[in-house]
Amino acid sequence: MKIFPAFASILLACIITFSIASAQSNNFKSDRHRPQYHFSPNEHWMNDPNGMVYYNGTYHLFFQHYPEKTIWGPMHWGHATSRDLVNWTQQPIALFPDSLGWIFSGSAVIDYKNTSGFGKDNKPAMVAIFTHHNDSLEKLGGNNHQYQSLAYSNDEGKTWTKYEGNPVLKNPGIQDFRDPKVFWYEKGNKWIMTLATKDRITFYSSPDLKTWEKESDVGAGFGGHGGVWECPDLIEMKYGVTSKWVLLVSINPGGPNGGSVTQYFVGDFDGKNFTPDDTLTRWMDYGPDNYAGVTWSNTGSRKILIGWMSNWLYANKVPTERWRSAMTIPRQLSLERVNGKPALTQRPVGELAKLERKRSSLTAFTVNRKFDLPSSIKKGLNKIVINTDNSKSFSFVLSNTREQKVIVGYDKAKDEFYIDRTFSGPRGFSDEFFSRAVAPRLAKTRMMTMTLFTDQASVELFADDGSTVMTAVYFPDEVFKNITLEGDGLKVRGLTVVEY
Repeated sequence: MKIFPAFASILLACIITFSIASAQSNNFKSDRHRPQYHFSPNEHWMNDPNGMVYYNGTYHLFFQHYPEKTIWGPMHWGHATSRDLVNWTQQPIALFPDSLGWIFSGSAVIDYKNTSGFGKDNKPAMVAIFTHHNDSLEKLGGNNHQYQSLAYSNDEGKTWTKYEGNPVLKNPGIQDFRDPKVFWYEKGNKWIMTLATKDRITFYSSPDLKTWEKESDVGAGFGGHGGVWECPDLIEMKYGVTSKWVLLVSINPGGPNGGSVTQYFVGDFDGKNFTPDDTLTRWMDYGPDNYAGVTWSNTGSRKILIGWMSNWLYANKVPTERWRSAMTIPRQLSLERVNGKPALTQRPVGELAKLERKRSSLTAFTVNRKFDLPSSIKKGLNKIVINTDNSKSFSFVLSNTREQKVIVGYDKAKDEFYIDRTFSGPRGFSDEFFSRAVAPRLAKTRMMTMTLFTDQASVELFADDGSTVMTAVYFPDEVFKNITLEGDGLKVRGLTVVEY
């Protein structure tokens, strides 16, 4: 049944037009599969977000970058900046490989107390803490080819100086010894480094970012161990009238839907030990394409995360030409009570509202078989919000004229969400890409809300106020401009389509 053409009638709840904020430069619009409101590099390879820090009104996003090819290679730190988390400007490369090795993942902080002595003219330094990966040593064998180093900037990230005393943390003989995420622990008057060490997380402390002492490690015997642990992040978050600590750990492989994924643990941290509340394995995002996500530092109580929108199963093979991979939309994290326990929830940052061009809404109608969304959807860039009474299965079918499609839906019998990209585009680049990913419905509430964000070649699902999240990319021959809501007797309480 087709109701949307009658939007001009009494069914039309509202249409609001905004001036659009262009999230990517015009020369990107002709790039096949190029996202239009997700960050992607101007050219060549990108993977993990690194060194994310907020300072003087600017969000800095550094990222793993190989500026010569569209496949993984000698790692640099690429750099982009934004004043609003929506419009990004790519800056010159921040950190280049040197005699100590390639520049792997890490973090950045603002050293307000000048504990490192890197500050200048009474202004704090921006300090990057990163992993040096020595490819030559790795090829010789042994376990001493990764170690932690420093670089600092006295001009808000424009130029960088590597510390002459690098490395500041040598490898004790662990093959995978990387991805330092550092924060200031006020209660102990010290810096804490959360470091991925093969199959667990090790905590180090320092008074000055230069000298580090091991505090403890955690992770042996619980959590997902299908692959190496990477890109950790330890975050203190409000929980009711108190606070808890959340430990993010990316793992590759070992995801519930194959390949790369991020797990998390909730517990307490006393400056030395992280003690999890339980040993359950919780996944931050059940989709196949959200990996290595970490939060911006220096944002106060607001915790904002961004992830790499890809999967190591096929990241080097996807059919893009000039550039390779994108980041997720930034997400604000909260710790909320879900089914009686603290759980991590994710919601798209409010700043995305500035992208809105037109908003169309309907209330209280029934879907009998199918319901076509507005024909005015031209670019495939949308936000779609549906509210139902959780009594029926339903799905959104994103399709094009080539009979290619992605299906995003909810299966009532199994009480799970899914993204099916089995028929999303031409095959050939990866046998593991064309699959159906599923996620349990974690919030057992009577009413259900599902929000979808679609770009040229990606969809992000946020269900039940962000308690269940899925992210997936796809590569059709042409943009999915047709969207149909399908269900049998589905009672829709509200449906909103926002065009970007």
